[in-house]
Amino acid sequence: MGKVKDFLDSKIVTKDVGEETYLTWRETLSYALGRGAQGMNTSMTSSKYVNFFLTNVLFVKLKKPMDVAARIRLYCGIFDAVNDPIMGVIVDRTRTKDGQMRPYIRWSPWLVSLVMILFFIGDANASPVFNIVYTTILFVLLDVTYTAFDIPMGALAYSITSSGVERTKLFGVSSITRSIVGALPQVFVAGAALLPYFKDHTPQAYLTSAIISAVGIVVLTRFTYKNTAERAEHKENPPSVNECFRLLFHNRPLLMLFIANLLFIIVKIPDQVSFYFISDLMYNRSYNLFMDVIKFPGFLAAGVLVPWIIEKLGSKADNKKFYFICCFSGIVIQSIFALSTYGGLVGKTAGTSVSLPVGVLTVIFTGLCSFPLEFKNLIQKEMEAETVDYIEWKEGTRVEGIMLSIMSFTGKVENSFSSYLGLAFLGRTGYKQHTEGSLVQNLGTNKALFFLTTLAPAIGYLLMCVPMIFYNITGEGHKKMMEEIKKRREEAVKEGISALPEETPASKSEK
Repeated sequence: MGKVKDFLDSKIVTKDVGEETYLTWRETLSYALGRGAQGMNTSMTSSKYVNFFLTNVLFVKLKKPMDVAARIRLYCGIFDAVNDPIMGVIVDRTRTKDGQMRPYIRWSPWLVSLVMILFFIGDANASPVFNIVYTTILFVLLDVTYTAFDIPMGALAYSITSSGVERTKLFGVSSITRSIVGALPQVFVAGAALLPYFKDHTPQAYLTSAIISAVGIVVLTRFTYKNTAERAEHKENPPSVNECFRLLFHNRPLLMLFIANLLFIIVKIPDQVSFYFISDLMYNRSYNLFMDVIKFPGFLAAGVLVPWIIEKLGSKADNKKFYFICCFSGIVIQSIFALSTYGGLVGKTAGTSVSLPVGVLTVIFTGLCSFPLEFKNLIQKEMEAETVDYIEWKEGTRVEGIMLSIMSFTGKVENSFSSYLGLAFLGRTGYKQHTEGSLVQNLGTNKALFFLTTLAPAIGYLLMCVPMIFYNITGEGHKKMMEEIKKRREEAVKEGISALPEETPASKSEK
């Protein structure tokens, strides 16, 4: 146990990186477990599985379940996105003995878990009108409770350390943890088809997974609350609501990331139609578990290699160039995916399972596509943190909540609009709903599934590069910006005009 304690209390960055470092493995892993808890929630409520649950389980008796589900996801998603900046302002204006973010991390997981269970209690045999109303209300509650959890968790990463190297490593560990822990509900739902009882009881598989996830969320977030510290310095008087929003319009790099994230909607569509792609185009649900598991190496490689590359490059690291490399890699891989599998997927005999060679090739490309995606997602986390530093450098005010909420806003828009576009597109092609097994879809639907999964993401990556040309935090300029911020903070502390956060268990342990 002594060796374990020594490891947990050791620093995650041991060499001199030219800036002060703070994070121990205890604090890093505790934060990562909270991210894992978030992953458990989003895998149940924001992924492909909830779409399939709505259209092929809960709304299966409706005449146009695709259209109804698409509208609910769109309208509730818009509400959810608008809800994010409100929570961001609340976080920035919070001043408690536990800090700005940690009080919400303490209590919101309980509400998230309760609402998630209630959502999957829905019964297909209930009145169609009741199911629509019930689902809409529960979606709104899911949005509100998750936002109260998500915004503080994201903002905490910006406040936990000012070191870009440490933050990148923190994001890397969190990404790996979230991919492992967050995948557990998906693996259960996907693997349920292999179990005798759940094979013919899909709704029960969803509910069981939701209950397991709810318990996991509450337990894991206790570590985050108890073992993390907020270290950023904030003014004693919280910024006004108007000031929070005003600062958004002075943040050019954040605007570029915002526009790129809106275009990322196109890249996200394959996730939303993946279950349909496997069930109706590949015509073999047995591939579903493999398609989920094969994405893990991408998460793992990003979590390990991105921090290692950034640490190795040091002051030469340029996140903007890294971002472009990820996008162009995605374009190449998605294009080869399309060229290599078109004949075996779209050209096969309707109503027959994909051939084993083509099935294996599809699984392999699904895994390869996750590499540029996850590398881009991870480096973007540090770029988002840079935009918080940028506005502090430019305006002298630090507002993690509102800045993070804008990126979270686009994340919610991504999920909602990619889901809406995917479902609406399939609905227009004449997709046929089914609860269990597979049905023979028309050629137009099959082509749509193929295009949305292969070529659409390549187009999305290409469009994302356009706004990022104007992202203006790069290389040496970023280094100078951080040096100026450090000097200002030191001067502010000397003059006694900074509001330092009160001690938390994690900060006390550092002494």
